[in-house]
Amino acid sequence: MDRDYSLRQKLPAEVLVGGNAVWSRYRQYPVFGRQWLLGRSVLFCSVIALVAAFIGAGVGVAVQDPAIAVKVAATQFVAFSLMATLGPALATAVRHRRWRLSLERKAVVVAVLMGMVLSYFVDQLASSYVEQLTKPGFAAAGLQTRPPDLSPWARAIGLAINIAVLIVIYGLFGGGLALRAYFSEHRRWDAHRHDRELSALEHRVHEADLRLGVLQAQVEPHFLFNTLASVRALVRQDPAQAENTLDALVAFLRATIPKLRDDRGLHATLGQQLDIAASYLALMQVRMGGRLTYAVQADDALRVLPFPPSLLITLVENAIKHGIEPHPGPVHIEVAAVVEGGKLCVRVTDDGAGLQPGLSTGVGLANVREQLAARYGAQADFALSPRAGGRGVCAGIRVPLGSPA
Repeated sequence: MDRDYSLRQKLPAEVLVGGNAVWSRYRQYPVFGRQWLLGRSVLFCSVIALVAAFIGAGVGVAVQDPAIAVKVAATQFVAFSLMATLGPALATAVRHRRWRLSLERKAVVVAVLMGMVLSYFVDQLASSYVEQLTKPGFAAAGLQTRPPDLSPWARAIGLAINIAVLIVIYGLFGGGLALRAYFSEHRRWDAHRHDRELSALEHRVHEADLRLGVLQAQVEPHFLFNTLASVRALVRQDPAQAENTLDALVAFLRATIPKLRDDRGLHATLGQQLDIAASYLALMQVRMGGRLTYAVQADDALRVLPFPPSLLITLVENAIKHGIEPHPGPVHIEVAAVVEGGKLCVRVTDDGAGLQPGLSTGVGLANVREQLAARYGAQADFALSPRAGGRGVCAGIRVPLGSPA
């Protein structure tokens, strides 16, 4: 149950069951709340008053004494009213203590049972008093006041009937049904809370999807605009080479754009992202006149793993722009995927110009970090460091192994 929900407030529609009729509107409030107890007591005492009046009238006719009839009716009304409300009243006092839920449930059960025990003594006192009131009158009217002698079987059957009646009176009428309603209300609260949590989770997932869509929309133009700018520069220097590069770029875009935006990357795999990177490096190799060599390495078992879209191509494009292009002569890029420490590690390593001031703060790498944070939180990381054993840079992404992209 929502522990912050006031016992004085009506139950929300998702938790409420019944309570639309005039006589059952008390059920619109939490079970064993003060409003619930007041409404239930008014309803039960109204019915008990009619029953007590009927019993008193019957006794009055039998003994021919209106005063005794009034006393019997009043006694029955008080007794049955106490029997109907003692258990629920004690449980209401317990619930308003606002103990922790596990303790409250146990205490409510104990309170209802105590109410049933007290109801038994109330019943015995009331029965004894009514018997004393009516005995002279019944005797004067010639009516039998003592039970007849019965056989053992008849007494056993009578005892069983009395026990059944006591269970109904003390168990159900005295708070058993209310106890059942109390636990049923808790189950509905649990289901309501679960639905709210599920709805909140779906809302957060939707917001995350929108956020990732924005980030991806930023990454893709960044990659495309830089590539087109490179082709534009090449047009002035070597038109023939620019034409070949443009043809390769068109082929590359036709093959990779559907994969970049397919279903917001919900089904993107490492293999798809490696293929995109390889296509891009092939394009760059044509554009750079063959001075670029590259290698893309990953086991087949790793290629089928989920991997976020657009991230790897951003690292490759960043290596070309900041590492390969500024460095003259032969250059090499290696893209490799391995499993380390239970995580999927993808690295882009180049032997170009090396780390430059401001390299790690660009738009592309900033979006890489944001996408990783949005998708995986603290479970993923991105690192940019000098290449081990020589000139160049190593950019690495680590994500949980097998986590959804």
